Amino acid sequence: MELKGSVTIGQDGPQPRASLGSISSLHYGSFVNSLSSLTPKLDERPAISRRRAHITVAVLCYVNLLNYMERYTIAGVLLNIQTFFDIHDSTAGLLQTVFICSFLLTAPLFGYLGDRYNRVHIMAVGLTVWLVTATGSSFVTNSYFWLLVLLRGLVGIGEASYSTIAPTIIGDLFTGGQRTIMIAAFYIFIPVGSGLGYITGASVASLTGDWHWSLRITPIFGLVGLFLVVLLCPNPPRGVAENNHHDGNNRSSYLEDIKYLLKNKSYIWSTLGVTAMAFLTGALAFWMPSFLFRAQVSQGLRPPCTKGSCNSIDSFIFGAITVVSGILGVCIGTGLARWLRNKVPNADPLICAGGMLGSVPCLFISIFVATASIPATYVFVFIAELLLSLNWSLLADMLLYIVVPTRRATAEALQITVCHLLGDAGSPYLIGIISDAIQKSKPPSSTWSFLSLQYSFLICPFVAIIGGIFFLMTALYISDDRTAAQQLVEDTFLQGPTPEPTVEMNNPQSG
Repeated sequence: MELKGSVTIGQDGPQPRASLGSISSLHYGSFVNSLSSLTPKLDERPAISRRRAHITVAVLCYVNLLNYMERYTIAGVLLNIQTFFDIHDSTAGLLQTVFICSFLLTAPLFGYLGDRYNRVHIMAVGLTVWLVTATGSSFVTNSYFWLLVLLRGLVGIGEASYSTIAPTIIGDLFTGGQRTIMIAAFYIFIPVGSGLGYITGASVASLTGDWHWSLRITPIFGLVGLFLVVLLCPNPPRGVAENNHHDGNNRSSYLEDIKYLLKNKSYIWSTLGVTAMAFLTGALAFWMPSFLFRAQVSQGLRPPCTKGSCNSIDSFIFGAITVVSGILGVCIGTGLARWLRNKVPNADPLICAGGMLGSVPCLFISIFVATASIPATYVFVFIAELLLSLNWSLLADMLLYIVVPTRRATAEALQITVCHLLGDAGSPYLIGIISDAIQKSKPPSSTWSFLSLQYSFLICPFVAIIGGIFFLMTALYISDDRTAAQQLVEDTFLQGPTPEPTVEMNNPQSG
């Protein structure tokens, strides 16, 4: 089938051509629809082979694993860092806040670039920045805490380039159920990488007696990831998976993209839901090992850490809990979504709401039971993280099917900006400020140090309730917004093959 001023239909040799006069009895729109129905047959051979697409996902998953390992290695050795620099809770929380702030401030830039230029090149530059600054942060001495904070901020810039763009590449390689599975595979490495970050950081610090070495592991593996991205990852045409090919340049302005997203109600509500989840997971991820350590010190089960290398067994255990609960949660969430999606059109946001609201009682119990039983605390933390992990892959999948392909990187970037700005950029610092303020109300003691952090944690269950409500609101609009995105893609595709507003077709019977 060709559309070059004339149209030839048929694949078994030359076929007679029809003019507009010979189809005057047909509605032009019906003719275009019937013509477009033949198009998938012409695209039986995909632009990127299935094998290469799967290799690409494997490489992106590997780098995603390293990203989150590096991000939470700091939390795994936080006790050592606080002792090394002699800093309070609020100052320690600033490490994560600065990292997330640079991450969120540069994400819109990478989203803009990712919708218009070669995404592999952008990721390669970002990963290079990440490798250099992450390695540099491992050489900071105790007199230069401000330098560690600065380098953590630069690490966030590198990670922003990757986290913004990688999901959109997967979205352009797969559709439907396959996309859901591949997105699940990609996002399962968020909790896995986070958990391994705690374990790796604590292990290396324990073996070497120096927490600096724990920050040098992921850059070594990251160098391998950089080469794999450059050599093996393609930059698929935007929308190729939906048969809506683009040349890589988005003709709409950035302001038009923003207006489009602001009109997408399910995108707005889901972004608010993701923000609440980011606030919650950011606070738990950064402070939970320290919280568990202080709980045991207050009960006399462990001596306080005042100098040297601190006991990091809680980072080991919490890391293992994060890995296992993350894998199970993502698998269960993906399985539920695939089972319910055809039966319940708004199943994805309902599952996310269920995960958020279900974690509320578990969080309350884990916060208060730590006073009496550490094993029980671990159990309820595991259940809470399992329920929250139901959401990881569904959040990305929802964004991909409610936003048109040429605006996905921008949508991803803006969602990252909002959820980190109002979420985990401030939550570790806020928890630290509240904890410090409570500690100052009484003379210092191990018990009061634990209780101050325990009371500051109470903000988390309330944020989880708010997040659940946001996802319930998303469920009200997601079906309509998904249909609207699909219709816009189809309309763009139907208009794409026609080079001119009018098409002249020759009738063999008319001369």
